[in-house]
Amino acid sequence: MSYQFTSESVSEGHPDKVADQISDGILDAFLEKDSNSKVACECLITTNHLVIAGEVKTSASLEKSPIDIAKEILEGIGYNSEETGFDYRQANYTFLLHEQSQEINNSVVDGGAGDQGLMFGYACTETPVLMPLPIHLSHQLMHNLAGFRKSGKIPWLLPDAKSQVTVRYEKGVPIGVERVVVSSQHKKEVSQKQIRETLIEELIQPVIRQYFPHSEPEYLINPSGSFTIGGPHGDTGLTGRKIIVDTYGGSCPHGGGAFSGKDPSKVDRSAAYAARYIAKHIVASGIASHCTVQVSYAIGKEEPTSLFINLHGTGKVKEELLATKVRGLFDLRPKGIIEMLDLKRPIYFPTASYGHFGKENLPWEILDDSILNELKA
Repeated sequence: MSYQFTSESVSEGHPDKVADQISDGILDAFLEKDSNSKVACECLITTNHLVIAGEVKTSASLEKSPIDIAKEILEGIGYNSEETGFDYRQANYTFLLHEQSQEINNSVVDGGAGDQGLMFGYACTETPVLMPLPIHLSHQLMHNLAGFRKSGKIPWLLPDAKSQVTVRYEKGVPIGVERVVVSSQHKKEVSQKQIRETLIEELIQPVIRQYFPHSEPEYLINPSGSFTIGGPHGDTGLTGRKIIVDTYGGSCPHGGGAFSGKDPSKVDRSAAYAARYIAKHIVASGIASHCTVQVSYAIGKEEPTSLFINLHGTGKVKEELLATKVRGLFDLRPKGIIEMLDLKRPIYFPTASYGHFGKENLPWEILDDSILNELKA
């Protein structure tokens, strides 16, 4: 069977990702001072205004205020002028963080899940980091584009950007890239012809040809034309609105919960990381070339309400036997996940752009040889 599959990514300057980064930057600041902090931080950013809201329970006294943290993040992204679509020095800020509900706190204080929900993890052999190829390529494009902007290699780039990659599959195996879309905010003085030629030659072709040296996809560069009005002035940003970009680009189901701004007692986040950890070990062990893991929870309860493993017809063992083995190898109680992955640390800001998965330095991406040996056996 032949088919196409498409995934997208967005830059760190996309307004939704700006909101995610600020939420996770504030979360990290609380965790750095008090590892038991309970945080649910949400941001809304629009023309000349940032709103920070949510709930916190902590003993931490921050060295910098959340607003100052936000300003540093905005400056680091590059939102320092009206031309970019946001000037952190001239903007208005509204701060609405308040104390966490006692009822919610009671549900997690003894290790229970902070909410009901279902979470998915996925892994496959399409890339060295065991991520699906379309989302992996899309993230690479956006990450490299930001590098070109910040280094000055492409001086007319501005922070806001999107990418989309369409891959052709034959019998479930990627055989080529058929279409690449890149929309990048830019300065007014540059022509669309120059943007197209530069992005194809400098950005897209080096990324695509790592996998398909002779690939000649269709290129759609700024398909709507001029893109000078971007950032929060062009499009309001909200925390948690890019959940498919954050995960697997649509290659597996999504439970619906967002990640950024949430401490690890929120199973929306921690259990999604655990599900990826399980799926990656299963694929890395050679049991299957594709694996989806689903886990679910009830608020206030420690044990997951279900565990589902799907090897997509590529498995060397039966899924029900594997599920029994997984339950013995991985502690899927919220407290067990936090301890297993050491999640009470300020490690979350790097997840808030270019995906939460496939970055090898994150704890849920690091393979454990003892677990691999158990699975291989």
